[in-house]
Amino acid sequence: MGDRGPQAAGDVARIRALAEGGAANAQHALGFRYFNGDGVPQSYELALAWYRQAANAGLEQAQYNLGVMYQKGQGVEADPAEAARWYRLAAAQGYAAAQYNLGWLYAKGLGVGQDAEQARHWFGKAAEQGDAGAQNNLGMMYDTGKGVPQDFVQAVGWYRKAAEQGYARAQFNLGQRHDNGQGVTRDAQQAIGWYRKAAGQGHAPAQFSLALRYEKGDGVAQDSAEAVRWYRAAAEQDHVSAQFNLALIHDNGQGVPRDAQQALAWYRRAAASGHAAAQHNLGQRHELGHDVPRDLAQAAHWYRKAADQGFPAAQYHLGQLYETGHDGRDGHDGLARDSAAAIAWYRKAATQGHVRAQFDLGLRHETGQGVPLDLLEAMHWYSRAAEQDYAAAQYNLGLLHDRDDSPVPDVMQANGWYRKAAGHGHTLAQFTLGLRHDNGLGVPRDFALAFDWYRKAALQGHARAQLNVGLMYFAGQGTATDMAQALQWFQLAERNGESGAARYAREASLRLGSAAIAIAEPVSHLVPGTRCDTNSAII
Repeated sequence: MGDRGPQAAGDVARIRALAEGGAANAQHALGFRYFNGDGVPQSYELALAWYRQAANAGLEQAQYNLGVMYQKGQGVEADPAEAARWYRLAAAQGYAAAQYNLGWLYAKGLGVGQDAEQARHWFGKAAEQGDAGAQNNLGMMYDTGKGVPQDFVQAVGWYRKAAEQGYARAQFNLGQRHDNGQGVTRDAQQAIGWYRKAAGQGHAPAQFSLALRYEKGDGVAQDSAEAVRWYRAAAEQDHVSAQFNLALIHDNGQGVPRDAQQALAWYRRAAASGHAAAQHNLGQRHELGHDVPRDLAQAAHWYRKAADQGFPAAQYHLGQLYETGHDGRDGHDGLARDSAAAIAWYRKAATQGHVRAQFDLGLRHETGQGVPLDLLEAMHWYSRAAEQDYAAAQYNLGLLHDRDDSPVPDVMQANGWYRKAAGHGHTLAQFTLGLRHDNGLGVPRDFALAFDWYRKAALQGHARAQLNVGLMYFAGQGTATDMAQALQWFQLAERNGESGAARYAREASLRLGSAAIAIAEPVSHLVPGTRCDTNSAII
């Protein structure tokens, strides 16, 4: 109860006398006093009673306040239909706040049937009286084409009216329109200006947008400290994308010292609010023991939360956990192996375009691992991954088109997929194309192209390709004869386990002579030290 002494008591007594005498304005004033506990004990019930008397007398402000109390359940059980009835009475008298609230109820379908046209009508009435919230909402309706024909110019006009009154949501919306050039000339500086106005009023999405720009240096000078400041302002208002990005910045030490605990705290806040990428991140951390104790049960818990939201990477990683299982004997919580669950999660991820899941499903159907052997289904999943330029899938798809038992045998298709995979640096595909051009298999015989593809594979450590490059230098096929180069490639192939290379190396040495060998330029420095597995190559 407010305590303003004898004067307050005298004011209340005077107002009460007028109210009891039937003066509607006094009844409303007394209801207001009870609502706020101003000079009287706070009581929603008495506020409601006095508002009702004034409302029944036709006072629009009382009708509006009575509607608010019914909408919020203050002093009475919440009743949106009764709220709408009182709002309508006040709205019909031109009370802008009631018009806005009635429009909102129609937009949401609360207490009245959802009706976009009625929402537009009442928002329009309030907007014409200068109600900034209604102007913004009307702008949103034109923006989305909900209840009105979509019209970005009209949307911008209403956003601007509200924004110029300082309405933060409209300032943000106007910034977005300047950002994408819808209904107004695209202007990054105008967008930033409106974002800044909204952000300064605490509007979290605007704060997030400003942070993104400072992080990337988009329209402003790159400034990690400013990015962190705005991300934090939004994150503390539970803007989950800001929480996640703030975690990433602390995790990577991007413009700030790396802080694993800050990163983990923000990942957890975002994850608890349902941010799927943050949940997936926590799953990976618990699986790998990165900044947290390794705990596969916790990893599965967070992967599942993200996976249940349709996050493909989490679905794939959850599938991997189920595929391998973990008995818990090393002191960590166990996770039962479940091949059927693994495949189900792989399939969910693959259906959403996760390229590794698509490739793995293709491999399973090709080999019959945990699923029926089905080459057509294997080709389907390899094709999905291959179309995303996954080189291993392109190569395997080429192999399937090459097989005699292929459901779709096609040498030209095979060569096309080998070429795509080879273009992405796939060693076996490069070697296979070398063989094709060397022997004229489905392509014109072309020693120069064969040499080029062999050499690409050889430079990645493919031992048989190294031998073949040596042979082409030895014979002068596809390139000029160069015994020194031949010897170097033979020696490299031999070191990488290609048994037939030793004989050719001896012969090249004899032809070259000791003096020439001493000055020959080595090629080994160009080639990775690891040996390439050639078991699946076509020899």
